[in-house]
Amino acid sequence: MSTGDSARIGRPAAGRAGLSSLRVVVSVRDRRQGFLIAGGAMFPCALGRGGVIVAKREGDGGTPRATLPLRRLFYRAERLPRPRCALPTRTISPRDAWCDDAADRRYNRLIDRPPGQAEERLSRADALYDVIVELGWNDAPVRRGRGSAIFWHLARPDFTPTAGCVAVGRGVFAKLLPQLGRRCVMRIG
Repeated sequence: MSTGDSARIGRPAAGRAGLSSLRVVVSVRDRRQGFLIAGGAMFPCALGRGGVIVAKREGDGGTPRATLPLRRLFYRAERLPRPRCALPTRTISPRDAWCDDAADRRYNRLIDRPPGQAEERLSRADALYDVIVELGWNDAPVRRGRGSAIFWHLARPDFTPTAGCVAVGRGVFAKLLPQLGRRCVMRIG
């Protein structure tokens, strides 16, 4: 990660109306990869190791085929300046985690946990969660076992599969975050 890359995340695009939707289509060559389409632009993305699936279950590695609202933006303030974005924005703290235990009453919710405990940690050593957009999967209402922690986040350099999220390159966030409308949705599949 270069300093120039991190400084560019979230710079406003002058004169642009907010995007109301993003579309994710699966690659014909590899179901674990695809393309994120925003307006007239198309960007490569990584998908879940199980590809895009209809019957999403906890731990299956699938990215859900659905239209998902973009709920909130999370970012690592110690690594990046605050992104410019219409979504509600929150810094990631070392205690932030996402509950992926279907037996827990807080399943598929942001929780406060001391570092090192077993939930999906938002404060990671790698850069994958430096910027996260929470996608509205299985949250209205929450159904136990239907999948948790479905995010739009940064991809690994080789675009290897995710655990069920949509992941893009750092430059994609830099271009798109300032253009997102407050009620933007992501259409997957």
